[in-house]
Amino acid sequence: MARPESKIDLVELEKLCGMQCTDEEVAAFFGVSTRTIERRRRVERFREVMERAKAKGRVSVRRNLFRLASGGNVAAAIFLAKNLLGYRDVLSSEHSGPNGGPIPIDARPDYSKLSDEDFEQLQQLSAKAHDRRDS
Repeated sequence: MARPESKIDLVELEKLCGMQCTDEEVAAFFGVSTRTIERRRRVERFREVMERAKAKGRVSVRRNLFRLASGGNVAAAIFLAKNLLGYRDVLSSEHSGPNGGPIPIDARPDYSKLSDEDFEQLQQLSAKAHDRRDS
């Protein structure tokens, strides 16, 4: 024998969906499983109530955000600009050389500035590094 169908008040459902409640929250409110909510959503009237209420809720939130932004709330204005107008924070980490050109890179060191002793020491270090790599 099948279980009796759970009663879900569509007026209450509309209120919950208007507040953008998740399926889990709606199910918990009515004492049913999320699977029940998913199954009921296949019923046209139930689905329409949920979709219409969620749309109204989003409009209400947007209306309040616009009111806050229009009243000088900088955070609301920034949020709307980023989410509705596509604005974004841009951090530029671009570097340039003289007069905006490329950064000059001299890959070859000038050994002429080394003393004979420094040059000899550099050759020994280089030979030691090559010996370690080869072994």
